[in-house]
Amino acid sequence: MSESNKSPIRKRPRVAVVKFASCDGCQLSILNLEDDLLALGAAIDIAYFPEASSDMQAGPYDIAFVEGSITCPEDLPRVLELRQQTTTLITIGACATSGGIQALRNWSDIEAFKRAVYPNPEYIQSLSTSTPISEHVTVDYELWGCPIDKQQLLGVLTDLLQGVKPHIPRHSVCLDCKRQGHVCVLVAKGLPCLGPVTRTGCGAICPSMGRDCYGCFGPAEHDSARPPGVPPNTASLAQQFHQHLQLIPVEMVRRFRGINGSVQPFQEESHAWESK
Repeated sequence: MSESNKSPIRKRPRVAVVKFASCDGCQLSILNLEDDLLALGAAIDIAYFPEASSDMQAGPYDIAFVEGSITCPEDLPRVLELRQQTTTLITIGACATSGGIQALRNWSDIEAFKRAVYPNPEYIQSLSTSTPISEHVTVDYELWGCPIDKQQLLGVLTDLLQGVKPHIPRHSVCLDCKRQGHVCVLVAKGLPCLGPVTRTGCGAICPSMGRDCYGCFGPAEHDSARPPGVPPNTASLAQQFHQHLQLIPVEMVRRFRGINGSVQPFQEESHAWESK
């Protein structure tokens, strides 16, 4: 074959999977791609993924998937360096996108926790808050969930490999329930379901089992002409919980201050009921 007829050699993009404060559940979701992950191995170069390999190569990286929140002083220089070394940075999971369940400390006295739990609290170095990656560096895409949906991650990665801008749906779980024919647990069972204000991605797994949604995928966004869209009407849903389900203020706070409690729409709603 002549040189002019040879196909050009495509460089495989270097991919990193990086962990901050988290439970590793979203990284396990990547490993649970199984056969799809093996196929991706021919298209990408997994340069850094401590959960899967001891061969940890330094940057720069074309794509970095980041799990976990910023909770310790040493996290700050790490995330800044990662951003400098990465072309496309994608946060995965509730910890990285909103601060996660550990962000419940943001409403408490972290020093009091240290004294109560550790015999030598002076040795524990941690920040007073748990914050998402986007509060410290620019994030290109966010994949919500606790944990993320592996098929959604696969779709985003496939789009990037094809040079297509990923489309990440942001409508509410309610639409998924209607499409799948699930009976509304809010209407039929009187359960305080957060589905109307929660982003799609889980496949409506809790309502499909007759349980109410707990907001694992963060706040939904109504599509609009300008990103990032219109935030959900948490105040209206909260009034329904209060008036028709008789939830008292402390229950309202707990409802919105959960896995994604520190993200703005849920945070503002919990604050509103905390003062009542």
